[in-house]
Parts: sequence; C-alpha cells; structure tokens
Amino acid sequence: MQTKTIRRWSWVHKWTSLISMVFLLLLCITGLPLIFHHEIDHILQEEVEPANLPADTPRANLDVLVKNSMEGFPSQVVQFLIWDRHEPNVIGLSIGEKPDSDPTNNRFLRADAQTGKLLEEVKFRGTFTYIMFKLHVDLFAGLPGKLFLGFMGLLFVIAVISGIVIYGPSMRKLDFGTVRYGRSRFIRWLDLHNLLGVVTIVWALVVGGTGVINTWADLVIKIWQFGQLAEITAQYKDAPIPAQLTSINEAVKIATERLPDKTPSFVAYPGTTFSSKSHYIVFMKGNTPLTSRLVTPVLVNAADGKFSDTRELPWYVKTLLVSQPLHFGDYGGMPLKIIWAILDVLTIIVLITGIYLWFKRRRSSKVAQPAPALAPAE
Repeated sequence: MQTKTIRRWSWVHKWTSLISMVFLLLLCITGLPLIFHHEIDHILQEEVEPANLPADTPRANLDVLVKNSMEGFPSQVVQFLIWDRHEPNVIGLSIGEKPDSDPTNNRFLRADAQTGKLLEEVKFRGTFTYIMFKLHVDLFAGLPGKLFLGFMGLLFVIAVISGIVIYGPSMRKLDFGTVRYGRSRFIRWLDLHNLLGVVTIVWALVVGGTGVINTWADLVIKIWQFGQLAEITAQYKDAPIPAQLTSINEAVKIATERLPDKTPSFVAYPGTTFSSKSHYIVFMKGNTPLTSRLVTPVLVNAADGKFSDTRELPWYVKTLLVSQPLHFGDYGGMPLKIIWAILDVLTIIVLITGIYLWFKRRRSSKVAQPAPALAPAE
C-alpha cells in the first residue's frame, strides 16, 4: 500500500478516534453493568416473587389480572402488557395517565401470571441500572442525545475499519501479536493497543454497528407507524378509542389461535405508541433464541373483539429487533454475557491506551520543536 494512502487512513483513524473516544469510553463503562442488568437488579432490589405453583397450573384470566393490578391506580390506564422474558410466571403492566401519554414516563407493575394478583410496583428511576441505561442510551437528553451517540458510534466504526487498514502495513516486519517489551514504554503501549484492537475487531464492529442502529429506534418506530401500521388501519384512522374495550384475554386468545407456533411477547392497547386507536395489537414471538426477538403483530378490533389483520414486520423493524439484544450479548445466556463483558473490558483498555498514545505523541512533538529565535536587538 502506498505511503500516501497509509497517511490518509492514519489521519482518518486518528481523528475519528479522538472525536469519539471520550464518549466511547463512557459507553463502554456504562455498557458493562448493563450486560448483567437483570442479575444486578435482582441483587439490588427486593422483588416480590410469584407463587411457586406447579408449571402446569392454568394461567390467570388476563382481564382478572388487569383488574386486580389496577385497583390501586384508578387514575391510570394500561398501555402495555409485557410477558417477562426472564420470569415466565410474571406479566408486567406499563401504565400511564392517558393512552397516548409518553411511555417513558409510565409506572410499571408486576403481576403473577398464575394467580392474577398484583405483586408490586417497580421503581426504576434512580436505580443504578436506570442511571447507567440513560447515560448509555441518550445521556439524559432524549432523541437528540440518542442521535448524537449514534454519530459517535458511527465514528467508532470508521475508526475500527481504518485501524484494520493501517495495522497490516505498520506491523508487516513483525510477527502477528508481537509486543516489544524490550523497547520504550510508548512502543510497548502502541503494540498492546494494536494487539487488543485486532483481537476485538469483530466484536467492536458488531457492538458499534448495532449501537448505531439502536439509536434510530424512535425513528424506525415512527416510520413503521406512518407506513405499514397506517396502511393496515386506514379504514379506522378517524375512529376514536372505543369507550368500552373488549376482553384483553380474548384478544390474546385470538392471536394465539392465528399463530399457534408463537407465544405472546407484549400487547399494545388502543391509542398507544405501538397501536392504532381502534386495536389491540398482540405481538407474538417465536420460541428460539433468535425468533424470540422477532415479533409478528396481530391486530384485534378493541370494540368488537374480532380479528383484523396480521403481517410480518418490515425488514427495517426486524433489523432493529435483532440488533437490540445482540448489542448487549443477550442471546446465549450467561456464557455469552461473560464473553461480551471480557471484550468490553479489552475495548476500554484499547481506548485508554489510545488516549495515552495521543498525549504522549503530542508531548513528544512539542519537545522536538526547535526553540524560536530571539528577535535581534535594536
């Protein structure tokens, strides 16, 4: 590769790394506990456990479960029902002031899926994992924060790619993975930086790429709402939210009958972010590690309880759904989480060594500059 080309790629690597490095360090540090967020929450928060009934115990009627759970919250409405991925005997209720209120401000309840009784209200805000999550996702700045971090993630991906390009020529006279311990500290840190950078290349591209995609989540959902969902529900666009909603239990039953090889993941009530004003949308998931992240919406008319439609989600929504758990290594249970954590720590070391090398090189260049000549005496 020509020297001029190497210099150009080195310039790209230098500046994309420098611009994004501090924020990437923040993302790696906050992302580390989020890999184990469920385990950390379980340790730090005392949760009311569901009744320990036999696995074949019939599930509670969802209408009864919702009624029991909402008795203490008369001014609130249910926006979403969520089947807990980690606790199969728990169903979550996300509740807000109005059907169309911002779900990020919702309260969250846990109910026993077998007895139908309310277990507790979960307090997320102010917890350790909530703070880490908000810093990691949007810096407590909402959509602008997400898009900004998405841009930093894009710079990170470019930095990784440019690092790959310049690694080969820069190390062509050395064996792969060489760390020259007999040389100066700067050379040792440079070799360590290069080695760990190469080791984490695939992981960095996967996590960086999925992180960028995840920052577009709000926009992706809006595109789906104004695209496919609007098309499906076009004949109901001027209809108000039904004054009396039909049975949620029957709506889930209809969805299960339509897609018998899938199970419920969550239900969006009429008027909420993921639904129309006239429908329950029951999102059904598969039963494998991958298909359990891909959902298929089933629309049930909330006024008369009749099936309306079901369609596969468009590719851009599926891409988002696959990228979200992949970003945190939440596909292969604890072994994959541990691998993700190790690679995260190695990436933190890469970032720290990169910062050190830049400061060291900058200081050396200043020292090497000749002192300015004194002005001639008059």
